[in-house]
Amino acid sequence: MKNNLLTILWALVVLVSCDVVDELTKFDLDYQTNYSIAATTLINTPFTLDTPDVTTESESSFESNDTHKDLIESIKLKSLKLTIDAPEDGDFNFLKEVHIYIDAEDLDEVEIANVYDLENTDSNILELDVLGEELKEFIKKDSFSLRVQTVTDETINETHDIIIDTTFRVDAEILGV
Repeated sequence: MKNNLLTILWALVVLVSCDVVDELTKFDLDYQTNYSIAATTLINTPFTLDTPDVTTESESSFESNDTHKDLIESIKLKSLKLTIDAPEDGDFNFLKEVHIYIDAEDLDEVEIANVYDLENTDSNILELDVLGEELKEFIKKDSFSLRVQTVTDETINETHDIIIDTTFRVDAEILGV
């Protein structure tokens, strides 16, 4: 009976230790880019905007977390937030839906986040639903770009400058662990 109890206790300690070590091999990478939506009179018509390239600096980011690109197991989008930078009193009431796609050299574009049927909340911050796609090949590149596709349900009278904040969760082997 004591042997069974010791075996179970040992197995429990090993399981907990593995989970702790696994969490130590995860870290976040944050990137920011922006785009502008010009004043428009079109409603319920999808339009697409590209962001400037985002430099990943992934090699140095991996090194600062004691790993390198060959040891990356997975990278997935953790969160994506849009914030209106200008006009100062701007809000997202004019949007009906938003889709965000990621693209990088020699890779096929992938949708990474979206939101549908937006309600008028008078908010200048919008959190999108993350789709859980595997993105390690995109982040391992020197740069990536985002494509924003939106559908509006109201006209806007002035250009809206929008900041995109992304957080990617990296799961890596640190020091080969």
